[in-house]
Amino acid sequence: MAGPWKDARGVIVTTTHTIEGRPIAEYLGIVTGEVIVGANLFRDLFANIRDIVGGRSGSYERILADARQQAIEELQAEAASRGGDAVVAVDLDYEVIGDKGSMLMVSASGTAVRLSSLPATR
Repeated sequence: MAGPWKDARGVIVTTTHTIEGRPIAEYLGIVTGEVIVGANLFRDLFANIRDIVGGRSGSYERILADARQQAIEELQAEAASRGGDAVVAVDLDYEVIGDKGSMLMVSASGTAVRLSSLPATR
């Protein structure tokens, strides 16, 4: 199993509903992070050329990765502001918005929780 994401504050982010070995002590509510990025004319031009000749569009992949990371960081910050030390059941969504699909929205949502300091028993 891959390890959960963790930020500098120690806020764990995972798509699972639990964190192995760390029971949930308190549910703090739903938290979200959203990022909207606009399309760039020159980047679009080169991406269209790449689409014509084939291959992956590295510029768009970097934009998606950056937007996803920013949305997760917002999610972690909101969880920390509520006293949480983890976000469970994280869902990532991507949506094209704006005139002619000129913008991309990346949203992350999950449940902020406070973990127990006691290890889980089996």
